[in-house]
Amino acid sequence: MASHPNPDPESAQMTSETAYTKMGSFSPKGVVQKVKTNLVFHSKWGELNGAMGDLGTYIPIILALTLARDLNLGTTLIFTGIFNIITGAVYGVPMPVQPMKSIAAEALKDAKFGVPEIMAAGILTGKVLLVLGITGLMQHVYKLIPLSVVRGIQLEQGLSFALTAVKYIRKEQNLSMSKSLGNRKWFGLDGLVLAIVCLCFIVIVNGAGEERSSCDGVEEKNAASSDFGENQSQQRARKRRISGRKMIFSLPSAFIVFILGVVLAFIRRPKVVHDIKFGPSHMEIVKISRHAWKDGFINGAIPQLPLSILNSVIAVCKLTSDLFPGKEFSATSLSTTVGLMNLVGCWFGAMPCCHGAGGLAGQYKFGGRSGGCVALLCAAKLILG
Repeated sequence: MASHPNPDPESAQMTSETAYTKMGSFSPKGVVQKVKTNLVFHSKWGELNGAMGDLGTYIPIILALTLARDLNLGTTLIFTGIFNIITGAVYGVPMPVQPMKSIAAEALKDAKFGVPEIMAAGILTGKVLLVLGITGLMQHVYKLIPLSVVRGIQLEQGLSFALTAVKYIRKEQNLSMSKSLGNRKWFGLDGLVLAIVCLCFIVIVNGAGEERSSCDGVEEKNAASSDFGENQSQQRARKRRISGRKMIFSLPSAFIVFILGVVLAFIRRPKVVHDIKFGPSHMEIVKISRHAWKDGFINGAIPQLPLSILNSVIAVCKLTSDLFPGKEFSATSLSTTVGLMNLVGCWFGAMPCCHGAGGLAGQYKFGGRSGGCVALLCAAKLILG
């Protein structure tokens, strides 16, 4: 009988260390350490600014449904805030929690599609995604769909958001009716000039993204290499110019514009202060009739499922691997979390929600790099809720 060679001591040590690490990661101490790592702030201003990256779609949809269909705003804020902190702790990236757009569009289009139908659509969509996740079928779908299809979805989302933003700037909006009114005035606290100035400010500060950072690094190297050929006053001027650019580009542009909008809203309608009341809104289980289940499934869940599978799961998996090398999440995991969120929140009247490639891209673009980004968003939502 041939004798087997002795195993490599270094390989054996690595194997044992890997096994120990995996075992330790499931211990309470390992879980706590992982949560702390996932919620760390890579940059305080960057994470705060990144938290604003998904509000451009969240706020109009939620407010429109609150005004038009009597959606429970407090309950939605509380549940989506809780989902924010959970997904941030689990994934360690600025994973967005967005309202389901197809269901929201149907509710705003059809006056008979009320809160029971919205919640029924969310629960049924969540059930399908949960089954696809826990059975592993979503991972097979992920492998089958070509990358070109995913890139097309991302392009469509980007163009859709851009065109909607242009529409919101050019026209006055009636969110409760989901309709554009007359042309917006040029001047005033809600005029075109202010909107264009805010847009230019955001583009100047954030527009160049990672390319801007690399250009700054090259300029610093060039400055260091040319120091010997310049006098002290020229060197100081160059360093001041570089530090000034860094200061401007580190401004939390989205957060500044958001706070400006809130302040101007109170200035335009100061009496709204008297309408603010403390205490969370009453939370209760939604009663869903047989007709609501049927209508929610046909007009809500069926149109929403392709969007959720492609944009909320498949595209997010692809985009995460692009933006965060080494942090690739399985389609099984994302599908399961979306399913669980809706199977819990919708019964209490929270708007059906999912992840989304557009939200992830927006939060990353504005500086979000960890789960701490959405943890800040969670705190704001819970306080408001």
